[in-house]
Amino acid sequence: MSLPMATHECDVCGANVLELRRGRCWGCYARWVDARPVGLGARCVVCNERRRRLLRSTELHGSWYPTCYSCAGQAMQLDPQPQTIAELKAILRRDRRSADRRAGKPDTRVFQWERRVGDRRLGRLDECPSIDDDMIIEITVEEETSFEDQTRIRELVA
Repeated sequence: MSLPMATHECDVCGANVLELRRGRCWGCYARWVDARPVGLGARCVVCNERRRRLLRSTELHGSWYPTCYSCAGQAMQLDPQPQTIAELKAILRRDRRSADRRAGKPDTRVFQWERRVGDRRLGRLDECPSIDDDMIIEITVEEETSFEDQTRIRELVA
């Protein structure tokens, strides 16, 4: 005869389950974790991803860290989990980017510049030219009651 397993009641949905995490069943806990926001300016502690829509809060050894979905998924699969963020970075580091693989080989690329130097996301706003008054050809305002054709391209009258 086997002993009945002790069940616990989820604080959120009231389900009787064998194991609770922070007072919640696993389903309620997963929804709670997914709903935790990351702070403004956060970046993944492993790969430095900055796009907020790709970031989530991940619990590692009782502390919460911002991680991207890719790094979070890989980190949750590790058994045992690393004790420090430095160990986690070392395990999840993308080896193909750690060193130049072309060392000692001829560079056969058409445009031979290094793409992985510095932060590639900086400077993109500076590439767009600012609009100068000399660029505006003509602005006309007509008294119309129809809002359907307020902006259109017309031939410039000399």
